[in-house]
Amino acid sequence: GAAARQLAEIRAEQVASVAAGLRDVFFAYDSFSITDEGRHALSGDAEWARSNPYAQLKIEGHCDERGTSAYNLVLGEKRAKAVRNYLVELGIAPSHLSVVSYGKERPFCTEHTESCYSQNRRGHLVVKTGK
Repeated sequence: GAAARQLAEIRAEQVASVAAGLRDVFFAYDSFSITDEGRHALSGDAEWARSNPYAQLKIEGHCDERGTSAYNLVLGEKRAKAVRNYLVELGIAPSHLSVVSYGKERPFCTEHTESCYSQNRRGHLVVKTGK
């Protein structure tokens, strides 16, 4: 059914993204500023995007569990847009970049520790495989 199709698509996207070697951008608590480390990661991601000019990238904004769901959805969107804007500055066409915020709904790491939270505050780039 549709759920199985969606799962297959998510898996295909994960595989494609890992194969591309795209790097995540991590954010400080309550921040959507891109750090030097983030800029370094994105310059590599931009290089990949330039050598794959037909690829569509989805930028997911993620947050740690602190704060309300509504607040984190907004923060996640600001993070994803910050990543998109930086990629556009690096010469990637905006039409190849879409933005989605998952707020705190899709944590990468589920322990209640700062080291875990810091992994969840991220902009995650996904190669879109669907149409």
